[in-house]
Amino acid sequence: MGHQAEIGIFGGSGFYSFLDKVEEISVETPYGAPSAKIALGEVEGRKVAFLPRHGQDHQYPPHTINYLANVFAFKKLGVTQILGPAAAGSLQPRVKPGDFVICDQFVDRTHGRTDTFYNGPLATHIAGADPYCPTIRKMAVETANKLEIPVHDRGTVVVIQGPRFSTRSESKWFSSHGWEVINMTQYPEAILAREQEMCYVNISLITDYDVGLESNEEIEPVTLEEVVKIFNENNEKVRKLIFNLIPKLPTNRECICSKALEGARF
Repeated sequence: MGHQAEIGIFGGSGFYSFLDKVEEISVETPYGAPSAKIALGEVEGRKVAFLPRHGQDHQYPPHTINYLANVFAFKKLGVTQILGPAAAGSLQPRVKPGDFVICDQFVDRTHGRTDTFYNGPLATHIAGADPYCPTIRKMAVETANKLEIPVHDRGTVVVIQGPRFSTRSESKWFSSHGWEVINMTQYPEAILAREQEMCYVNISLITDYDVGLESNEEIEPVTLEEVVKIFNENNEKVRKLIFNLIPKLPTNRECICSKALEGARF
């Protein structure tokens, strides 16, 4: 059947260099071109597809990414499980730069993004109560703990439109709700995967405290040098986490993701 993969990874460019026997392919979709060519490889015998969500040269800002094409390209290759690592900011002092958060919820603050595959003629309403795969979330947390990576086993990510960052007042508002993480790409990426009955897990890589927390006397204002340093360290940790997680992913799925369309249509 041509090129195939079972596990998909959205992430930063350069990750694919760690895959074995990489082959780059172009995938056409009814929704246009994905952000870049897809790199195919293997990790301990598991076939993996990697796609840099921002493009090979990081040319697509969050609000212009073709999320539908990216997700559908994975679906077309046979992917059933997606790992979605993403750099993010912290909204709470206890969530520190260098920590990982395996999110269980999101709050969508974006606007104007194409966010569904189902525009008719058949009305389709998938459940969104638990948008991230509970099975893979648990495995990701367990794997991070075994690797002694500082990890939070749940958290809410606030997805802002971008490309600008939040004002101090916006950031304080998000923090006041108790939400932990802020990011620009989790919506609609995660929910589009659910619409295609694919499992999706978010791995938030905390690089800095968001601007609303910087006024806290206990928290030092962020510097670009520190963000780059933490981001590079996080990249090494996320590679380690993903390469230890992939071999453990179930080959037979029984989670809510695999049955997302059951009962979703009238």
